[in-house]
Amino acid sequence: MQEIFDAITGFVSRPDKVIKHLFDEYGNWIYLLLFLQIFAETGLIFLIFFTAFLPGDALLFALGMIAASKDNSLQIEILIPLLMLAALLGDNLNYLVGRRFGKWILQKEDSRFYKKKYLKRAMRIFKKNGRNAIIIARFTPVIRTLIPFVCGTLHLKYRVFLLYSFIGATVWVGGITLIGYFLGQFSFVEQNLGKFIIAIIVLANLPTITKIIKTRIERVKKIKRIKEFRNR
Repeated sequence: MQEIFDAITGFVSRPDKVIKHLFDEYGNWIYLLLFLQIFAETGLIFLIFFTAFLPGDALLFALGMIAASKDNSLQIEILIPLLMLAALLGDNLNYLVGRRFGKWILQKEDSRFYKKKYLKRAMRIFKKNGRNAIIIARFTPVIRTLIPFVCGTLHLKYRVFLLYSFIGATVWVGGITLIGYFLGQFSFVEQNLGKFIIAIIVLANLPTITKIIKTRIERVKKIKRIKEFRNR
């Protein structure tokens, strides 16, 4: 766990150096590593405890910026279609797992690597937003892994799921990577890359952070009401 934390910390502080180091170390094999990372984050529901720590949104932004740099070690025309494919394949895997084993998994008790509350939250998001949840979930860590599973469990028509999954992959991978690519051409952004990465991570986790804050506030209010009732 400490190694994972150190790797994420290093990525947040200077993602360009981390990725360039990997490129120097592995050459074009880095494309395979990036493919596997995006695939894991979107497709490996059984490793969600681990994939929740993967910086998907920040990674895409940083890759776009690195592709725009003078070094030009990464090619934007390779990155976008390759990582879109990884996101699509990951979605399809989770959809199939949900369709085949969804009801059985929902009946399982909580364990170290499985928390039913996250699945229930994903269920609520899907019921509230319908098929649009497939696109919306792309920008929320953990939920983007669970929504395809939920779609499979609820037996959403595959062609409908595939269409929205493709749109989501296009907006998520293409959109964030291209934003990083265009902003990466400005020296100010390049010099403050770490700060931009932190901002993206915060924005990506804003729904979760907001929910935690609301839950804490409601808990404090509930405790306060209980104390007031007892003091009467």
